[in-house]
Amino acid sequence: MSCGNPHETPCSEVLDRVYWYLDGEVSEEDCDHIRQHLHECGPCLREYGLEEAVKRIVAKHCGCDPAPRDLRDKILVRIRQVQAEIEVFE
Repeated sequence: MSCGNPHETPCSEVLDRVYWYLDGEVSEEDCDHIRQHLHECGPCLREYGLEEAVKRIVAKHCGCDPAPRDLRDKILVRIRQVQAEIEVFE
Protein backbone atom coordinates (compact mmCIF):
# COMPACT_ATOMS: atom_id res chain seq x y z
CA MET A 1 0.00 0.00 0.00
CA SER A 2 1.25 3.43 -0.84
CA CYS A 3 -0.24 6.83 -1.42
CA GLY A 4 2.32 7.45 -4.16
CA ASN A 5 3.91 10.38 -2.32
CA PRO A 6 7.48 10.27 -0.98
CA HIS A 7 7.80 10.05 2.80
CA GLU A 8 10.75 9.99 5.16
CA THR A 9 9.51 6.57 6.32
CA PRO A 10 8.12 4.44 3.44
CA CYS A 11 4.56 3.11 3.66
CA SER A 12 5.78 -0.50 3.67
CA GLU A 13 7.95 0.13 6.75
CA VAL A 14 5.10 1.83 8.60
CA LEU A 15 2.66 -0.98 7.91
CA ASP A 16 5.28 -3.62 8.82
CA ARG A 17 5.68 -1.98 12.25
CA VAL A 18 2.12 -0.84 12.95
CA TYR A 19 1.44 -3.63 15.48
CA TRP A 20 4.60 -2.79 17.41
CA TYR A 21 3.62 0.89 17.26
CA LEU A 22 0.16 0.10 18.63
CA ASP A 23 1.72 -1.94 21.43
CA GLY A 24 4.20 0.80 22.29
CA GLU A 25 7.09 -1.50 21.36
CA VAL A 26 9.04 0.86 19.09
CA SER A 27 11.69 3.37 20.03
CA GLU A 28 10.68 6.98 20.61
CA GLU A 29 12.44 7.94 17.37
CA ASP A 30 10.56 5.25 15.38
CA CYS A 31 7.34 6.27 17.08
CA ASP A 32 7.88 9.86 15.92
CA HIS A 33 8.60 8.74 12.34
CA ILE A 34 5.52 6.50 12.23
CA ARG A 35 3.29 9.17 13.78
CA GLN A 36 4.52 11.73 11.23
CA HIS A 37 3.95 9.30 8.36
CA LEU A 38 0.41 8.54 9.53
CA HIS A 39 -0.25 12.26 9.75
CA GLU A 40 0.83 12.71 6.10
CA CYS A 41 -0.46 9.52 4.48
CA GLY A 42 -4.20 8.88 4.19
CA PRO A 43 -3.99 5.24 2.98
CA CYS A 44 -1.71 4.25 5.86
CA LEU A 45 -3.83 6.16 8.35
CA ARG A 46 -6.91 4.25 7.20
CA GLU A 47 -5.00 0.96 7.46
CA TYR A 48 -3.78 1.95 10.94
CA GLY A 49 -7.33 2.75 12.00
CA LEU A 50 -8.46 -0.69 10.89
CA GLU A 51 -5.59 -2.39 12.70
CA GLU A 52 -6.31 -0.45 15.88
CA ALA A 53 -10.03 -1.32 15.73
CA VAL A 54 -9.29 -5.03 15.27
CA LYS A 55 -6.87 -4.97 18.18
CA ARG A 56 -9.46 -3.29 20.45
CA ILE A 57 -12.14 -5.83 19.51
CA VAL A 58 -9.81 -8.76 20.16
CA ALA A 59 -8.73 -7.28 23.50
CA LYS A 60 -12.35 -6.65 24.51
CA HIS A 61 -13.51 -10.17 23.73
CA CYS A 62 -10.41 -12.13 24.68
CA GLY A 63 -9.50 -10.27 27.85
CA CYS A 64 -6.13 -11.24 29.15
CA ASP A 65 -6.19 -14.81 27.89
CA PRO A 66 -3.02 -15.41 25.89
CA ALA A 67 -3.50 -16.86 22.42
CA PRO A 68 -2.28 -20.42 21.99
CA ARG A 69 1.19 -20.46 20.42
CA ASP A 70 -0.01 -22.47 17.38
CA LEU A 71 -2.78 -19.96 16.68
CA ARG A 72 -0.43 -17.03 17.04
CA ASP A 73 2.05 -18.63 14.62
CA LYS A 74 -0.69 -19.35 12.06
CA ILE A 75 -1.94 -15.76 12.26
CA LEU A 76 1.55 -14.33 11.82
CA VAL A 77 2.15 -16.56 8.79
CA ARG A 78 -1.13 -15.42 7.24
CA ILE A 79 -0.32 -11.75 7.91
CA ARG A 80 3.01 -12.18 6.12
CA GLN A 81 1.26 -13.88 3.19
CA VAL A 82 -1.20 -11.00 2.86
CA GLN A 83 1.61 -8.45 3.08
CA ALA A 84 3.47 -10.29 0.30
CA GLU A 85 0.32 -10.35 -1.86
CA ILE A 86 -0.14 -6.60 -1.33
CA GLU A 87 3.47 -5.95 -2.34
CA VAL A 88 2.99 -7.97 -5.54
CA PHE A 89 -0.05 -5.89 -6.50
CA GLU A 90 1.77 -2.61 -5.82
